[in-house]
Amino acid sequence: MTVPAGAPALAPGQAGSVWHTLPADQVLQAQEVDGQHGLTSAEAASRAERFGLNAFDAGQAEPRWRAFIRQYADLMQIVLLAAGLVSLGLQEWETGIVLILLTLFNAVLGLQQEGKAAAAVAALQQMMIVKARVRRDGQLREVPAEQLVPGDIVSIEAGDIVPADGRLLRAATLEVAESALTGESLPVAKDKEPVEGAATPLGDRTDMVYMNTNVTRGSGVFVVTATGMATEVGHISGMLQAEQAAKTPLTRQLDKLTRQILWIAGFALIVSMILNLARGDTFAAVFTAAVAFAVGAIPENLPAVVTAILASGTQALARVGAIMKRLQSTETLGSTSAINSDKTGTLTLNQMTAVRMALVGRRYAIEGTGYSAEGQIARVGGEAEVALDEFLLPMVLASDAVVNAGELIGDPTEGALVVLAAKGGIDAASTRERYPRLAELPFDAAYKLMATFHTMTDASGRDVIRCYVKGAPDQLLARATTVFDADAGPVPADGRFRELYLAENQRLGEQGLRVLATARKDFDPAAFDPGADLLPLVTGLELLALVGIVDPPRPTAKASIATARKAGIKVRMITGDHAVTAAAIARQLGIDGTVITGAEFGAMSDDEVLRTIGDIGVIARVTPEHKVRLVDMLKRQGHIVAMTGDGVNDAPALKKADIGIAMGITGTEVTKEAAVMILTDDNFSTIVKAVEVGRGLYDNLARYVRFQIGGLFGYILTFLSASIFNVAKGIPLLPLQTLWVSFTMLSIQSVGLGYSKPAAGLMDRPPLPPAKPILTRGLIVWLAFVGLVMTVGTLSVISWAEHVHGLAIARTMGMVTFALFLLFFSIESKDQRDSAFSLDTFSDKTFVVTTSGSFVLLILSTVLDIFHVVMKTVTLDVRQWLICAVVALSIVVVAEIRKAVLRRTPATG
Repeated sequence: MTVPAGAPALAPGQAGSVWHTLPADQVLQAQEVDGQHGLTSAEAASRAERFGLNAFDAGQAEPRWRAFIRQYADLMQIVLLAAGLVSLGLQEWETGIVLILLTLFNAVLGLQQEGKAAAAVAALQQMMIVKARVRRDGQLREVPAEQLVPGDIVSIEAGDIVPADGRLLRAATLEVAESALTGESLPVAKDKEPVEGAATPLGDRTDMVYMNTNVTRGSGVFVVTATGMATEVGHISGMLQAEQAAKTPLTRQLDKLTRQILWIAGFALIVSMILNLARGDTFAAVFTAAVAFAVGAIPENLPAVVTAILASGTQALARVGAIMKRLQSTETLGSTSAINSDKTGTLTLNQMTAVRMALVGRRYAIEGTGYSAEGQIARVGGEAEVALDEFLLPMVLASDAVVNAGELIGDPTEGALVVLAAKGGIDAASTRERYPRLAELPFDAAYKLMATFHTMTDASGRDVIRCYVKGAPDQLLARATTVFDADAGPVPADGRFRELYLAENQRLGEQGLRVLATARKDFDPAAFDPGADLLPLVTGLELLALVGIVDPPRPTAKASIATARKAGIKVRMITGDHAVTAAAIARQLGIDGTVITGAEFGAMSDDEVLRTIGDIGVIARVTPEHKVRLVDMLKRQGHIVAMTGDGVNDAPALKKADIGIAMGITGTEVTKEAAVMILTDDNFSTIVKAVEVGRGLYDNLARYVRFQIGGLFGYILTFLSASIFNVAKGIPLLPLQTLWVSFTMLSIQSVGLGYSKPAAGLMDRPPLPPAKPILTRGLIVWLAFVGLVMTVGTLSVISWAEHVHGLAIARTMGMVTFALFLLFFSIESKDQRDSAFSLDTFSDKTFVVTTSGSFVLLILSTVLDIFHVVMKTVTLDVRQWLICAVVALSIVVVAEIRKAVLRRTPATG
């Protein structure tokens, strides 16, 4: 095809709308690159300096001064600032200054927390860098997508996210989902032929691929024409709005509870002010009481702290190898009750090694492990008297994997085949160069095979187009008419042979081996059309070999499955392997339950599935539809379902699951996008660890929330009752005394509870019921009772001390009593059922440090002169301290009585 008239001359990286109109060779010429060799490393570095990173410009950062002012939009900040300013107006200098300084401290702390959150997000994004397969210096290598430059030669296949804009050089049944860019709902078929018309819409430029679109089928090679902001999606990136961070269910639940408590506190505050004014108190005294009440009773930071704890949980999960993309999923982890796991690479090591090969009348054992080419191919029960080249060629030519010095780029199964061929003397690089591909039928789950086409000569010396096929043994057998016998040549694949073939396939499968078959077919070069639909041509095959590939179970998988079972989590193995292979691996791993095929599962009615699903341990030969249905059936039974996957066809099931889990090493980019968790090590044990971390995180959240709400009830009831019964002139604690108790007890002990060591035996409990709120009605009643106990005890001490010692000592004793109530209640909040009088209570270093620190700060507030001046406290003698402590210990008595009752009832998770 000639260059379109008027087409401008384009230089490498130049933005232009005519790349799709040019022939592939002219695009390569304009980009100054050899399509077979790629750019040199030096040229790539030079272009990287010229064009910059293949990334979008970051949005304009919010100015620090604006972020600082935004901290004052919080209700608590507004209350404290207003109270501080009014206090200064009333010449309450110490109170006013401290309150204003406190708002500054809160604002700085808020900025720091936002900075930590942003750093955490950036760290997680670094772990999820998209990789691209690019040809440089004549070698295929993987590089971060942001390092691509115009002129790079990039390979893509099903499951990839297109890393840059480019012009296709080769396309094999390639389809790309471009809805994010064009709005087209169906994937678009691509080819390498130029498209007429410079103004052709993006969706019709079938020879182009665009950044951030998804490859759904086939494979291709393209030359990069634009990167970063010069790409089509880069042009519109400024118009794209970032997705708003969704609140987690727990945060929404606490938002609602906070609003309810706020209304209660507001009503109680108004009532107390009216009562105090009605008694003739001055406005200054009433305002002082109101400030103290508001400081203690407003729970505005409760959901924010919960979000911070959840965010810290994502960091804990990342440390064990699980990257969580959403806070909601972090919260859900502890409720997981069913894990549907892929076999290959998750339950197994995904370090494939071909260990057995079967030909007609011959069996071979293959030495060696991993991706090293060291090892021999030895015939079992006879001498290896025939050349194996005919049988080993398809291992290399019908594969894309590259193995170099034991390092693999590409699919592990293909890597095992390439290494097998190398052990037989077939060098992959030189063989592929000698017999280049003319056409390709990429692997697809629908037909379970891959075929490549090459110009070769047959046994008679005649030129042919030879098709090499590798795939599932049953699929190749169904498409075969002959089998190649090393002694007799091609023989019919008749009934007797088929029985032997299937028996050998089963024999290998029962050893726990993954079995692949190879075949071939020759075509007349004059009649062969590489652009035709190739799948119908892959019939009438000549079978060559069966290869048994071992993928050893991960050493930690069996123990992790046992841990999951003990934790009430049912593990199922979902695999594309044959049932006999899957059953053998399941036995090694300790997975219980019946083994069925995807066909059997698909034939069951919904009622049958719901009735028998609890007994199913393995589903073999599954399709993507089976995986989606399995997730749906389990969710209908009320399970919280985790589902693993690595291929593009797994994405629907991962989206359907409560916890979609993608493989970070072998997973496709599309699967990672669909998942909410990414395993950095592809290890099943990491899933179980993540569930344990999730349970611990939820347990700490529950402790924190119980403690906070109990303390808030105590504040509200204490201040309201003081106004009703005129205890301490309606002001049981002064504003700064209230602030000090809130800081030393509620805040510091919340850190001790929210960030403490998880409780022992978390994985001995059943999964958390997903519908169970963190605060049940019964628990709220109990926390209200806790608040009542605090109120009665605190006001009793204040009332007695006011009568005996005067108001200053009374308020100091009231502050100490209330603070000790909170301190003792925090200890009791460590566990709902186990007694606080156990070694586990103080085996947690974080909690011991915060508890000790809180107690020391409380003592200092009564003995140091600066606190006497600022907070109006006084020094208490030993007898007064003992009175405060004994009264506060009443909360321990009632809590231990409740725990004793709870221990006599069965736990429900």
